[in-house]
Formats: sequence, structure tokens, C-alpha cells
Amino acid sequence: MKILIVCNNAYMRGNGICTAVLSLVSRLQKVGIEARIMSCANPDLSGKQPEYPLKHFKFPIFEPLIENNGFRYATFNKNTAIEAITWADVVHLHEGFPMEAKVARLARKMGKPCVGTFHMFSENIMANLGLKRDRLLNNIITKWWRNSVYDLCSHVHCPTEVVKEYLRKYNFSAELRTFSNGMDITEAEIKPYTLTVSSITILCIGRFANEKSQTTLIDAMRFSKYADRIQLHFAGKGPRQKRYEKLAKKLMTDGVVKYPPKFGFYDREELKELIKAAYLYIHCAWVEVEGLSCAEAIQEGVVPIIAKGRLTATAQFALDDRSTFPVFDSRALAEKIDWWIEHPEQRIKMGLKYAESIKKYNADDSIRQMVQMYEDSIKQC
Repeated sequence: MKILIVCNNAYMRGNGICTAVLSLVSRLQKVGIEARIMSCANPDLSGKQPEYPLKHFKFPIFEPLIENNGFRYATFNKNTAIEAITWADVVHLHEGFPMEAKVARLARKMGKPCVGTFHMFSENIMANLGLKRDRLLNNIITKWWRNSVYDLCSHVHCPTEVVKEYLRKYNFSAELRTFSNGMDITEAEIKPYTLTVSSITILCIGRFANEKSQTTLIDAMRFSKYADRIQLHFAGKGPRQKRYEKLAKKLMTDGVVKYPPKFGFYDREELKELIKAAYLYIHCAWVEVEGLSCAEAIQEGVVPIIAKGRLTATAQFALDDRSTFPVFDSRALAEKIDWWIEHPEQRIKMGLKYAESIKKYNADDSIRQMVQMYEDSIKQC
């Protein structure tokens, strides 16, 4: 079986869709399925390039913002698309933008089956334009994605039940299948975290962007009884970094925290070491399709505290209410942080349970379901 993976860009570091796409290609190849990518060329000329490269489309006015969010749009090329679709048995679309819409229409004309994965809500885009609460625009975008891309697919992969319910609300006509993007499960070496008089590391991983809402954690320090013992560590990059650094600096100047909050972007191994050193992992995003960065922290035995809301699926990883708080509620987050600091024995006990719970998101299971979806799409074509 030959699978054509289509997305605007597959090679920007710090972008969740890129990570999911490259992981999918690697895992498909491991089970003997040939997969090729059609996307914008890799900006790192020394790095791996897509088999079917497309030119970078620079979006007028908004291009700097798009780049800062770890994204690039590709320009559709009919000849390249015809060559790629001709090669493929199944076309797998990973976004709902104009390039994918043209590919979907061409694939249907050529008699090739299409499937899709729903990786983002329209609110992800609107949040970065400062229009996160504009329901009219969100509705317009989601319906366009549905009509122009996803309704041309036989099946749509929903990484979580939250996504599935969202698409049902918008009456997507394709068959919706729910399974995780999956992660590589390893046996973590979980060591007890000993609280001392020194700092307590609290880690937050994610792109520095509006929808990730890291300000909720920064503000929570003003309500925590233990703020002067907490070392905040933010791992990521993005357009809001300078703003977050400014807010964090004010915590210092106001005497709220004793340890300067840290900000940085790390490779996979560095991130793993940071996770192992953390006492708690905080996930503040108010819009999130899955949030596997949280799952990766949990796998190492780190107890999470996760924002819970209508558009965030990450709360599915929480084992009980001690690990959730309402989106944007800094005071509630501070209360949960304080509780875990006051109950270190529970943190050790639950860390082990969390590490065990994440095994059901095994990538091997996800790939089996993905391959089954491809096979079913071919049968229906």
C-alpha cells in the first residue's frame, strides 16, 4: 500500500502537526507501508525533503506571525499533485486549507480515495489573530474546511472524542473514527521526587501562543502559598515569548517568586531530562486537539494539572479532579498546585498510576487503526 501524506509543511520544529506527520510516516514505514510527503520544502536545506516539494506561499501581511507560530503555507502545483496522486493508493490530508482542497478535488477526479486527519480547530487560528471569541468566523472557517476538504474524504481520523463531537456538531459527512495519534511507549525510570527547602520545579511545555494560555500559570503564582519555592520552567517558542517573559519578570520585581522563571526551546532528549526533573506538569491550553506533550510528561511519572474546557481534549489524560482546573482560572490552578505540594506522598503514588495509564495510547495500536482506515477507504472507492 502506498500512502501520500499531504500537508502545507512537515518540517517546522515546534509544530504539532509536523511532529504528527513525521511520526506517522516513520511508523508506517516500520510496518512495511510506503509513505511519501507532499508539502512545502524543508527550510533546512541540509535536512530531509518531501518527495513531492511545493513552493512556499508567503501570506501577505500575516507571514511573520505565521512563521512565528511554526507554520508555512504551500502553493498548489497541479503537475506535482498529479504525479503524487498517480503514485498513491490513498491520499491522506492533514489540514483543511486551500492547497488540500485542490488536492482533494483532483484526487476525486482521478478516482483515488482520500482520508483526513483533523489536527486543529478553527479557534487555533482565530486565537492567534486575536479573534478567539468570534463565533461567526470560527463557524465560517470550520464549514469551509468541511465542504472543501473533509467531506471529500471517505473517513476522517479524530485524535480524541472531543474532536469527534466537534465534527458531529458541524455535520461532517465522512465516517469519523476516533483513535490517538499515538506515542512511543517506553518504560520510564521513575524516581521519587524529594521536596526540600530549595526550589520545586513546575514545567509547562507548549508553543508560546494565545491558545496555549501560559499566562494562566504565570498569574497562578500570585495565588499560590508556595510561590516563593516554585521554579517555573516554560519549554517552547512562539510569538508570545517576549510578553510571557515580561510578565514573569514582573513576578520577580513584585516579590511573588524567588526563582526567575526559565524559558527555552529544547530538543527531544533535553526535554526528556527536564520532564524527569519536574515535580508537576501544567497544561493550560484552552483549545487543544490532543496534547501529546502532556502524555509524554505523564509517561515519566510526572503528575499533571490540566485545563478543562469545551475545546481542550487534553483533560482526557487526567485520572481524577485533582489534576484538572477550569480553563483560564488561575486561582483554581494555584489551589491544585498547592494541594500537590502539600501531599508529596500522593504525588509519588499517582505518578506511578499516571505512567501506567498512558500505555493505552501506544503508537502500535494507532498505526493498526490507521492502516485499517486506509484499507477501508480503498474498498469504498
